[in-house]
Amino acid sequence: MNKKEELIYWAKRLYYRGMSPATSGNISVLDEDNKILISSSGSCLGDLAETDIVTIDFEGNQLSKGKKPSGEKYLHSAIYEARADVEAVIHSHCPYITAFAVAGVPIKDAILPEFVYQFGEIPVAKYATPSSFELVDNCLAYFKKGHNIVLMKNHGVVIAGADLRTCFMGLESVRAYAETYFGAMVLGGVQKLNAKQISGNKQT
Repeated sequence: MNKKEELIYWAKRLYYRGMSPATSGNISVLDEDNKILISSSGSCLGDLAETDIVTIDFEGNQLSKGKKPSGEKYLHSAIYEARADVEAVIHSHCPYITAFAVAGVPIKDAILPEFVYQFGEIPVAKYATPSSFELVDNCLAYFKKGHNIVLMKNHGVVIAGADLRTCFMGLESVRAYAETYFGAMVLGGVQKLNAKQISGNKQT
């Protein structure tokens, strides 16, 4: 697959997994020329076609004709500019994950050992108007500290990685954590792993 085909493939998987309902969310990837391919404004990721993909540079300037890029173009471009190891970014409104963002609760409770090792704590960036430079600054502060995934207060979640598959699998893992967390709460409460259990698991 070329980069546009890859972007469309993972966009559709996001939509059909319920992680970007309706026209919410956006997705981008670096192309072979180190330009950013990003979903267009108002597009449904489940219906994404090549005509819905826009090329922008690291300053968020549109380089291709046709549709406008996602309003979150500056968030995507700023993450690429700040992190040389990042080649893909996904912004999702997955309801299970976004519930933590709406509550202002970082995802950090050690209930699953694999989550502890893979993510540690997922912080919550302060609320700012969607598509604003303030939102970019609030999220970017965490990516500059080395976080690969950040909750956006009362908004959603953004994840960055080496490729779109890594980003998608990361989001799916966090969604599984969130679903498990809510299920445990319904069943009577969350039982966390203690420090000894966590350190013991690390040795195995």
